[in-house]
Parts: sequence; C-alpha cells; structure tokens
Amino acid sequence: MTRKNYLLLLMAAWAVLWVALAIAPLHRSDWVLENVLLLAGAAGIVATHRVFPLSNVSYTCLFVFLCLHTVGAHYTYAEVPYEAAGQHWLGFSINGLFGWERNNFDRLVHFSYGLLLAYPIREVFLRIASVRGFWGYFLPLDLTMSSSMLYELVEWVAAEVFGGDLGAAFLGAQGDIWDAQKDMALASLGALITMLITLCINAKYQRDFQAEWAESFRVHSREPLGEVAIAKMMKKATKS
Repeated sequence: MTRKNYLLLLMAAWAVLWVALAIAPLHRSDWVLENVLLLAGAAGIVATHRVFPLSNVSYTCLFVFLCLHTVGAHYTYAEVPYEAAGQHWLGFSINGLFGWERNNFDRLVHFSYGLLLAYPIREVFLRIASVRGFWGYFLPLDLTMSSSMLYELVEWVAAEVFGGDLGAAFLGAQGDIWDAQKDMALASLGALITMLITLCINAKYQRDFQAEWAESFRVHSREPLGEVAIAKMMKKATKS
C-alpha cells in the first residue's frame, strides 16, 4: 500500500468515527470547543500530505491521537465511560485495578500527546530544520513540553471566558488543583519515552550515530551574537 493510500485509509476510518461520535455528544457546547483544534489539526495533515508527506509511523501516531481526542470530545474528558466499559467487556474495574479515584481518560490523552506526537515532530525538525544528533531528540521533547504548557494556558483562558459548566467541562480539572501540572508532566513523560525508544533504535542500527551525535555539539562559529551581530548588521546597513 502506498503512503498516500495508507493516509487516505486512516483519514477515512477517523472520519467515520468522528461522524458517529458527532451524533448526540454528551455536551454539545463543549464538543464544539474541543473540535476546533481537532479539525484544524486534521485539516493541516491533509493539506500538507503532498508537499510534506510524513512516514506511515507518524501518520499512525497522529491517527491514534485523533481517535482518542474524538472520543474525549464526545463524552467530555471527565466523563468518558471507560470504567463501565472495562467492567462490561473485561469483567473488572480499571480504576480499582490502578487505585484511581477520578476519571483519568484526560490523563491518558495528555500522556498520549507526548507519546504519539513527539515522533512526527521529530520528523519535522529533521527534515525542515536539518537538526542532527542530540538536538534531534531534545527539540521534539522541548516543543512537546512547551506546546503542552501552551494548551493548558488556552484551557485556562477558555474556562475564564466561558465560565460556568461549559468552562468547567472544557477545563476538566475534576477538582484537582494540580491538574495542569500533572497534564504537562504526563505529556513530557510520553515524549521522553518516545525519544528514548527512538534513541535506542538509532544507537543500535545507525552506523554514523556516534559521529552524528558528536557533530551536533561542534561549535560552528566562535564569534558571539547579540551586540556583536547587531554591530555588524548596522555597519553593513550604513555602508549600503
């Protein structure tokens, strides 16, 4: 199967899920809010698949994350009935197994954000910014962490703007004052795990791994920037 056909298959499967879960969501107003970024992300994947096609690994990661987010948007993250589903299909309590006292579907999605999106982000850094070695692992982790923080700020602003039940449903804190910090920590942990797995695979199979890693720490210019660079730019501008 070609990469294009694989992407079309994934998008078609996700579209079927999205349409099915767009019918009678638990809270329509919250569903609309949750789907703004979701649809924007899906549109971005489709719009860039010709000029910047990703690997099937990246597309699969993005597909799984979109599916998780679609389920969360249908029920709201605090009310996804995984506990009832676990008891019905598996015959035991998932919360009881792990000793949880809250609905942790939102925690799963934040963890999955880092676990599933760090590799596609790494592809972007390697193929556009041409980063290598250490920076090819650190920068995807760094961007995942910073974007997770940015999303928590968006949640906070949205909760303040909309207020009431809609703001609370979108925020999904469930009374935990450390909810935002835990969400960011889980996203960071997920991204760290993905980058460590990628690092181990490359260290085993990439022939020039050590040379590339060492090269990524080489100083390419001994001249400082800041005021030195500004002075050079002003001097050139004056001459011209």
